[in-house]
Amino acid sequence: MEQIRATRRNVLALGTAAAATPWLGTAPARAGTAGGEFDELGITELRALMERGRLDAERLTRYYLERIERIDPMLHAVIEVNPDALREARRLDAGGRPRSPLHGMPVLLKDLVETADRMHTTAGSLALEGLRPARDATVAARLRAAGAVILGKTNLSEWAGGLSLTHHAGWSARGGQTRNPYKLDRSPNESSSGTGVAVAANLCVAGIGTETNGSIIDPSSANCVVGVKPTVGLVGRGGMIPGVPSQDSVGPMARTVRDAAIMLGTLVGVDGRDPATTASRGHVHRDYTRFLDADGLRGARVGVPRTVYFGYSDHADDIAERAIEVLRAAGAVIVDPADIPTAEQLEDLPGSMVVQAYEFKRALNTYLAAAGGEHPRDLGELIAFNRAHADRELRYARQDGLEAVERLDFSRREYEEALAVNRRLSRAEGIDAVLRRHRLDALVMPTTGPPAKIDLIRGDSYGGGASTPAAIAGYPAVSVPAGFAFGLPVGLTFMGTAWSEPVLLRLAYAYERASRVRRVPTYRGADVGF
Repeated sequence: MEQIRATRRNVLALGTAAAATPWLGTAPARAGTAGGEFDELGITELRALMERGRLDAERLTRYYLERIERIDPMLHAVIEVNPDALREARRLDAGGRPRSPLHGMPVLLKDLVETADRMHTTAGSLALEGLRPARDATVAARLRAAGAVILGKTNLSEWAGGLSLTHHAGWSARGGQTRNPYKLDRSPNESSSGTGVAVAANLCVAGIGTETNGSIIDPSSANCVVGVKPTVGLVGRGGMIPGVPSQDSVGPMARTVRDAAIMLGTLVGVDGRDPATTASRGHVHRDYTRFLDADGLRGARVGVPRTVYFGYSDHADDIAERAIEVLRAAGAVIVDPADIPTAEQLEDLPGSMVVQAYEFKRALNTYLAAAGGEHPRDLGELIAFNRAHADRELRYARQDGLEAVERLDFSRREYEEALAVNRRLSRAEGIDAVLRRHRLDALVMPTTGPPAKIDLIRGDSYGGGASTPAAIAGYPAVSVPAGFAFGLPVGLTFMGTAWSEPVLLRLAYAYERASRVRRVPTYRGADVGF
């Protein structure tokens, strides 16, 4: 869930170690950032080392824990480390036959994902410090069942960006300010920023993010990693701190499309705690890697929606144009332009405010009322807590986002009418219309522009992006590294209709293999100019 945006995307996309220093200060020294023996290795390569007896879960977990200790103090990507991670790894090593490709692989979870262990689940808020759920979220439970090591929780924009109307990407009172590893004074972009940064910096094998509008694909773009925002209902959200249920998605973030595909196959399926997942029956694949094909672009029809999704950043446009030529050279049929008919309406859609304010208030109140422990029991009490702890909670960000949602009061009829309009404009008259008209497999556009400078006082600037159509529709999108502008990453988004993850992953994988853009972070400090 992302913060309210007052420009272009007129949506209420409202929407985590003791508190880290919540200011930038002088860029720290970059000691200890040199690559190690397991950096940039994917799940398949690490699994092969394990099968040959050259690696085990304990050694790999210790490797990432030591790397977090060395590198994360300048990134603030990891809000909390699992104190039992090494014990879990030893248990997996002693358990015999591997359960899945993820067996022994350390992963990080965004701090909206409940875990029944000694870690907290707080959405970055001091108000939920001490919250230790009695049951794993569905996503966490499925990862454990597959043999993954839950390494820790990642920082995020507090309340997934819902705290403030001002854009403070990657800032929370509990976790401080997450920094972009490619340039330390740049934004990590949107609320799954900690996961994106941790994956980029090789602090884990892969991670989990969540998205309401841009919070997986935007930080993936800004941090040169792959992000998969699934169709709403493909991955269960039981045990998640909620945002806007009609739009919320949970998905993998990884350094390669293959790793993201492996993660996705572990996460999918009907979730008894998430009614939306009943619609996924018949659309679930336990192994998404079988769709990966280095020649997967040949003959694919890919549309380029120019209106709205190009033109906000010359740098993003240039990178996207080069990416389109890569697609064409790999055999894709490029349909250009292939505009989404309702693109401009979706950017300024009054119904988005109605839907998101209505859902967020009710979902958060329900969650807080049911969660165990001593903490605010509804949105009003949360707002009062923040005022009482303003020296930390509101040091930089006002809570006008939470206050706006508390103040707004829409009727159920208003909500249902707005939801119906949003879905019609984004689905039948939007994404599906352009796909059908041009017989397209997918749309492709720059994910967002190069990350802006962090500004804790005035808030980060937001220049545009590709997330809105799929966000409102609840449709899938995959962001893949596409290029760099002055050393700052920019991604390319593949977007499609509901349940089209196999197609999007096939296209993204073929593009990744043809372009080979991914590079390790540079950890540059602040400098003058762009």
